[in-house]
Amino acid sequence: MLFEVKDIDRDFYQRHLKDFLPEKMIDIHTHLWVNPRNADDESNRTVTWPSRVAAANSIEDLRETYRLMFPDKKCMPLVFGTLANPDLERKANEYVGDAALANRLPALLFSYPQWPGDYLRQRLQEKQFLGIKSYLSYAPSYLPAEEIRIFDFFPPHQLEVIHKLGYIVMLHIPRPGRLKDPVNLAQMIEIEEKYPNIKLIVAHVGRAYCREDVGDAFSVLAGTKKMYFDFSANTNRQVFEQLIQTFGPERILFGSDLPITRMRMRRIEKNGIYVNLVPKGLYGDVSKDKNMGELEGAEAKKLTFFMYEQINAFRRAAANTGLTAPDIEKIFYANALALCKTVAPDRTFSIEEH
Repeated sequence: MLFEVKDIDRDFYQRHLKDFLPEKMIDIHTHLWVNPRNADDESNRTVTWPSRVAAANSIEDLRETYRLMFPDKKCMPLVFGTLANPDLERKANEYVGDAALANRLPALLFSYPQWPGDYLRQRLQEKQFLGIKSYLSYAPSYLPAEEIRIFDFFPPHQLEVIHKLGYIVMLHIPRPGRLKDPVNLAQMIEIEEKYPNIKLIVAHVGRAYCREDVGDAFSVLAGTKKMYFDFSANTNRQVFEQLIQTFGPERILFGSDLPITRMRMRRIEKNGIYVNLVPKGLYGDVSKDKNMGELEGAEAKKLTFFMYEQINAFRRAAANTGLTAPDIEKIFYANALALCKTVAPDRTFSIEEH
């Protein structure tokens, strides 16, 4: 078995999630990789705790995860790669593309900002990718991590290609200020206005994992018309409520960030920083990681999956903001299917067969 499902997990699912979730789900934010990750070059630009959850995540592992966590649902992922040594980039992207084509899944190309526009277009077409995902780690190495901007890893010449194709950009925003950062907000709005055919998905609700990450972001973004937000790897009910109140159900997408949401944990806020509380020793020595904490004894035994905590937080936010069952079906399924079909109207995805 890929991981253990305990009685506490089954009980949590039955009590809180089973009836809330629609029969069909599309997970818009998942990572696939089969080669060992080498994050040495990115260690000063990204958190390291996710690498403790899974050494790899094959398409078989991903499907098994859905079977174990959602035994009575049909769940289809949109897949893309993860941080990789540049020498392994082509192999990593080809694995994702081949797995997606073989299983009739949507996929994104993990792109590098150094690529010329023509080369990006060629790589997208090779495996019928629906768009691109990148990461701040691939911005020029001379830039301090806190000064990296969106356009440093999604350069305008690449955005122009995606705009002309009408494809997806999965955006993990940079900068310590996260969603409230004024440079991030300005460039998000610039993408929508200058490249209107891009289907922009702002991942993790703009990394607003704590209330302090929001600032006036939702009021600044309230006038936008097209950008989507996924709530992957986020458990903040108050942030979700602001998201729903600002944009309604039509521009929100369920995403998980698998495999990291296989983690057994509960997230808290501490001095404006998120902390993942995990069973002591389960994920090695986390004592030097400011985003990790440990529980022992009875408290540790109460911990369920990150995935369940995330969806349950959204369930509570949905109840508090008056979302209906049809709204939930949009967020967990219909919005994502419509988005994929807009990009690739002639393709049939696996979930459409159920």
